[in-house]
Amino acid sequence: MINVAIIGFGLSGRYLQAPFFEANHAFELKTIVSNSQNPALFFPNVKVEKNIEAVLNDDGIDLVSICSPNETHFEYAKKVLLANKHVLVEKPFTATVEEATTLINIAKQQNKVIAIFQNRRFDSDFLTIQKIVQSNVLGSLVNVQIQYNRYKPLLNPKKWKETPAPSSGIIYDLGAHIIDQAIALFGEPLKVEGYTFTQRVNSSIDDAFDITLHYKTLKVQLRSSLLVKADTPRYILHGTEGSFIKYGIDVQEDQLKLGLQPTDDTFGVEPIIQKGSITTTINGIELQGTVTTEKGNWMLLFDNLANAINNNEPLIVAPAQVVAQIKIIEAIKQQCVPI
Repeated sequence: MINVAIIGFGLSGRYLQAPFFEANHAFELKTIVSNSQNPALFFPNVKVEKNIEAVLNDDGIDLVSICSPNETHFEYAKKVLLANKHVLVEKPFTATVEEATTLINIAKQQNKVIAIFQNRRFDSDFLTIQKIVQSNVLGSLVNVQIQYNRYKPLLNPKKWKETPAPSSGIIYDLGAHIIDQAIALFGEPLKVEGYTFTQRVNSSIDDAFDITLHYKTLKVQLRSSLLVKADTPRYILHGTEGSFIKYGIDVQEDQLKLGLQPTDDTFGVEPIIQKGSITTTINGIELQGTVTTEKGNWMLLFDNLANAINNNEPLIVAPAQVVAQIKIIEAIKQQCVPI
């Protein structure tokens, strides 16, 4: 049994992680650190602490999940590793490649697992896209577009999310997800270009971006904005033999907020209306139809983490891939010009 402590009890700690640790028999959720809420109201069997030091000094804790604000990730992860514990870090992993490399090296020295919570690798829509890409049903891909938009014109009430800092802004938030997805599908690009923008009134951070990743014969375009009210395609894939378009987004986060559990039969199942549409040519015959969306399954990340700790299984979200992600983010931030 892997004894777990969670640092922070916001969206990630309360909804995206704690229910999975409780549902997965390889883990036992022992402690949650929170200063603003009482986690025991929702998870009555946990011990509640006010600071990370209580967890670092607890020899009974094997794994610490860091769900605290972005700017604490590097410092806290370093402390956890030096306390001889495994660590799971919410994205963004770190603000810089230098920080990420430092943590990975410490983990190797300590012989501990360091994992990054890129949960949207296991979204229903992304698992579907991954299956389509691997099937080559569209032929050789020439253009892929991934968008992650929201409509949130008002500033976030969480002050740390709106305060300029090395790891603040939408490119470290939503961008970390779709850059990670592009790397998972196609590897590290040959060239990167793009910009971040500030669009909302009174915003002090970037809240939109437009990025292009260049591969040998493929161009991947990544876009995000907090001022998109209309429903837009989340994925568009064009290949030499066909195209695939997918609207809608994975339902796991919304289901967790409504009280559904990862073990429920309908958990991770998208509405039928969100099926993607495909047009392709097979054996000279043009075909049109829909593709049933895969079931979203964030539990795969937790299963993989448990096996990495217990059996030295390679992590699906490899730390080297996340370093490549941060490298791209840093490149975009360096070439951006305020507008």
